[in-house]
Amino acid sequence: MDHQAVIEVQDLDLGYDDYLVMKNINFSINKGDIFIVMGVSGCGKSTLLKSMIGLKEPSRGKVLFNAKSFWDADEKGQLDMMRHFGVLYQSGALWSSLTVGQNVALPLQLYTKLSKEQIQEIVALKLSLVGLSGHEDFFPSGISGGMCKRVSLARAIALDPDIIFFDEPSAGLDPINSRMLDDLILELRDGLGATFVIVTHELPSIFAIGNNSIFLDEKSKTMIASGNPKELLVNCKDPRVVQFLTRGKTDDEQKSK
Repeated sequence: MDHQAVIEVQDLDLGYDDYLVMKNINFSINKGDIFIVMGVSGCGKSTLLKSMIGLKEPSRGKVLFNAKSFWDADEKGQLDMMRHFGVLYQSGALWSSLTVGQNVALPLQLYTKLSKEQIQEIVALKLSLVGLSGHEDFFPSGISGGMCKRVSLARAIALDPDIIFFDEPSAGLDPINSRMLDDLILELRDGLGATFVIVTHELPSIFAIGNNSIFLDEKSKTMIASGNPKELLVNCKDPRVVQFLTRGKTDDEQKSK
């Protein structure tokens, strides 16, 4: 693992008008990390993600990408940084009126000057990476939910991003498809060298793929733990973190799993 910080969040406060969502958030993400943002529903996970991808300006603090402050940059500087992002939204956010191939081709058409033939080649490559070769002409309504998530992932990596952001990638998926998506994320991390930032509360995914994490607490409105989730499970003594990571199970119940 490359211990080079590609993202740094410094003294971040986030809110809506006078309502404070979170405060004093500090962490760094290294190149190649699969970084998990975890916590119970309503703790501010998605709001934090929005501030990292340029959708929600913080009340205070900085978000740095390769030591460059996103929110202090001008519009061109922000767009240059965003050009290195890929985003997979919770719903998948596919265009229902476009085919699978057209959905994946869209960012290439918007942000590159590649020919139609070159774009078709890249679309075929990205779909093959997510196990969907030959599905270019299907519409989202004609494929499963798990396949739609993989199409969304193919679109997210269409521009070869350095950082890929996920908002609840396993939402709505059965355990088998969820595990397949986890395996795919690991393969893409190893194959592309990308860094992943994943908002989730799904314990199987957290332990299967996460190597770094933060835990956001809804009551104190800040982060109360950070580190490898497996190490937090063993070493963290905060009862809020322990309850989340064990789902309230006793030590004997954990060992019997």
